[in-house]
Amino acid sequence: MVPYLSSIALVVVGLLVLGAVLVAVLRAVRRFAGAAAAASGRVTDRTGLLRARTAAVGVAIRQRRRARIQTGAARVPSGEPVQTGGRP
Repeated sequence: MVPYLSSIALVVVGLLVLGAVLVAVLRAVRRFAGAAAAASGRVTDRTGLLRARTAAVGVAIRQRRRARIQTGAARVPSGEPVQTGGRP
């Protein structure tokens, strides 16, 4: 029975070490999950802000186009002389 006693003791010690390693790994996984959730939240917030800014730019462009169409403003005023940089 003595040879089995040392084997059983080694198995018990191995299981204790395995349990300690498993607890440490689970703690690390929880910390990583928390950090990943925080990073995901930041990315989501920034993506939402970017979408809002893009929408605001689109609205501003449509408003400017609409204002130009309503006022009939030309892109190049025809009443002003155009300088070409050539000979007078």
